[in-house]
Amino acid sequence: MKNKKRLNRASFYFIGISVFSMAMPARSILFFLFIQLITACQQNKNDKFSSKPEVEIDLDEIKKRGVLNVLIDNNSFSYFIYKGEPKGYEYELLQLLAKHLKVRLNIKVISGVENSIDQLNHGEGDILAFPMTVTKERRKFVSFTRAHFHTYQVLVQRKPDNWRTITQDEINKQLIRNPTELIGKEVHVMKASSFVNRLKSLSDEIGGDIIIKEDSVEFESESLVQRVVKGEIQYTVADHMIAMVNASYYPDLDVATPLSLPQQIAWATRKNSPELLKAVNAWLDEIKKEPTFMVIYNRYFKSPRSSRNRFKSDYSSLGGKKISKYDDIIKEEASRLGWDWRLLAAVIYEESRFQPKDESWAGARGLMQLMPATAREFGAENPDNPKQNIRAGVNYMKYLDRYWSKTVLDSLERLPFVLASYNVGLSHIIDARKLAEKYGDDPTVWKNHVEAYLLKKSEPKYFRDPLAVAGYCKCEEPVNYVRDVLSTFEEYKLHIN
Repeated sequence: MKNKKRLNRASFYFIGISVFSMAMPARSILFFLFIQLITACQQNKNDKFSSKPEVEIDLDEIKKRGVLNVLIDNNSFSYFIYKGEPKGYEYELLQLLAKHLKVRLNIKVISGVENSIDQLNHGEGDILAFPMTVTKERRKFVSFTRAHFHTYQVLVQRKPDNWRTITQDEINKQLIRNPTELIGKEVHVMKASSFVNRLKSLSDEIGGDIIIKEDSVEFESESLVQRVVKGEIQYTVADHMIAMVNASYYPDLDVATPLSLPQQIAWATRKNSPELLKAVNAWLDEIKKEPTFMVIYNRYFKSPRSSRNRFKSDYSSLGGKKISKYDDIIKEEASRLGWDWRLLAAVIYEESRFQPKDESWAGARGLMQLMPATAREFGAENPDNPKQNIRAGVNYMKYLDRYWSKTVLDSLERLPFVLASYNVGLSHIIDARKLAEKYGDDPTVWKNHVEAYLLKKSEPKYFRDPLAVAGYCKCEEPVNYVRDVLSTFEEYKLHIN
């Protein structure tokens, strides 16, 4: 609590000496009180969360001020920026909730359960919209909403290096499938998370100690998953749905070994906000009856961003010397951009596979996969119209090229900046340039410089840096996008005149 005074070690020593200098009856009473004081202070030291709310804010006050303050995590499924627009499971539901309550939504990005419950009880937010596992321990500090869904905890481990060339049975033999095999193994988990308690209980259940490594609050579930991918650690634990999302990004991951029974995932409110809790629960009861809820759920947990296959072009299906039936439009628009037409064709291939009515999970449409606002701004009234879509896409490319020409003078070096910005939005690339400059790399060079810091924007140290205005990004996508477009362009040059 804010006004609690702390006693240092010297204070305890002084009190102890004073107690033992007294007569026996008084000494006994005060010694007991002294021990109680030590115990209370030690318990306070070990408390992970505020024990009770420190503000009085409920639904009436929220409606009166017209703003719902929400604490939300910045990750690949709750809340993130995609092509300049906010997206995420929690974010989309919160927009609907705010509309239902007739208030404005105000997002505050947080990280980690250990700090977020404190922030909630300190009044920094009204709802903790975090994919939280409901536990008895956490119920002491917050009130949970109705469960959004149920999940279970799984072991996250790397498949063997040769997994693509061996059978599933052979893969299983090289992986942990029975939790008893974790005895004596190190498993890294978030500090103060439900995974810690689960591993402790599991150790008791299997009759042997799992070596639990509690990483600092700088490491989150997805950060630890990435460390497994890189081979920095062998094992971590994640909720099944989150693990599956990450496994779709990283095919080398195995997330098929369950470690718990089904558990509830819910949001949280302060214990002294019963009317807000009641309103959120009533809204959840209704929204879960509508198709909207499953559409949003499936978008983030059943069809993650990187599920689209990145196969190379099958030239034989494209009519010999033609790349697509839109070649004439592509050539005309590429000349306005000053590009080889095959480079623009490579962009369109990576964006839509030349499907003019293609629509992404995020709402991007047409051959060049323009978000609705971008399409309108750059001249496409009908983004499904191939000519309008390509022209607007090229106008946007010209805008990005003009932007980067101010700082990246070499046109060849500038190309990856333009392509990456087209894929993920300007803000994340600007962040990566600033980080590159901060850490002594060249902000005008893409490969191994700006590219490297774009990849680091999924690590807390970098995406929480004040320079990283756009925050979290699982930026393997734009890095791979640049590489794939340029690779496809090289193949087109080999086969198409």
